[in-house]
Amino acid sequence: MAASKWINALASLSASQRIRSSWEAFPPEQARRIAERLEVHHTPKHGSWLNMAEIELSVLARQCPDRRIETREELEKQVTAWEEERNERMVEVRWQFTTANARIKLRRFYPSLQ
Repeated sequence: MAASKWINALASLSASQRIRSSWEAFPPEQARRIAERLEVHHTPKHGSWLNMAEIELSVLARQCPDRRIETREELEKQVTAWEEERNERMVEVRWQFTTANARIKLRRFYPSLQ
């Protein structure tokens, strides 16, 4: 297996503190080498990051041409172009499922207080 150039980490705010504490776990040279390769993606404050990822993948699937992409390189090229275009337009996921909506839609899962 080839060595990876980047280390991708998905972290909540509390996990960010633990990542910083890795400086205590490794010698300074090794900690710096790891930190330079570490790419941290923070979870959103509101909404489910997994649902947001699923929404983005759904948009990608709907916007992709209806054809087979033959190589991994071509797929990466197409997805990168799509991602850059969305980032350039600063497209956001509009999270609209509120606690009040959840209480109505998921009421059967809430205990009944009578």
